[in-house]
Amino acid sequence: MNKILILCDFDGTTCSNDMGNTIMNRFAKGWQEIDRSYCANIIGSRLAYLQIQPLFHGTETEMVKYALEHEKLDPHFGSFYENCRDKGIDLKIVSDGLDFYISSILTKHGLQEIEFYANRIDFQDDATVSIEFPSPRNGCDLCGTCKSTILDSHRESYDTIIYVGDSYSDVCPSQKADLVFAKPILSEKCRKRGKACIDYENFRNVSEYLSKMLETGESRKR
Repeated sequence: MNKILILCDFDGTTCSNDMGNTIMNRFAKGWQEIDRSYCANIIGSRLAYLQIQPLFHGTETEMVKYALEHEKLDPHFGSFYENCRDKGIDLKIVSDGLDFYISSILTKHGLQEIEFYANRIDFQDDATVSIEFPSPRNGCDLCGTCKSTILDSHRESYDTIIYVGDSYSDVCPSQKADLVFAKPILSEKCRKRGKACIDYENFRNVSEYLSKMLETGESRKR
């Protein structure tokens, strides 16, 4: 039997809106200039986070409350996950975002059993924070969470690894996945690199394609 793993990005993918940006807009005044350097590929996300870290000001209670008020989980993600679980397909979230809002949002929707990888934020008593990068890495320090290393660590355990993403931090792992679902930014990056991908809008699209793939027994190894 073909053993399948699906790795899903969180911000802009599992969650339709980018919760990292939403949180920083509210609690990290002036972060946008640093983000522009990140989007222009001048600095990696790890350095960007370290530069943004002193700009953060807020308590854990305030940030969690704000995240839960503003999150927009993909409305089809819950049923997609249940469908995968019923079919024996493993699903994990790989995020270059922050752990506290991912954990809170998954719990809100009864999805707390999903394993996820993300950067860690520690809240201090004076309403400042420290950001840590606990995920394994392959020697490249550009990203806070090295999604490629996480994908590589699961390679021997699965026959097929599917990646679902939307943006810059998804480019590297998408090159190593057997099948890629991509929103516009990632789709453009994949095609420029000669990597085939499937455009999607939400997890209903991913679910429909995956169901057809499993019905036909089509091998998606690339």
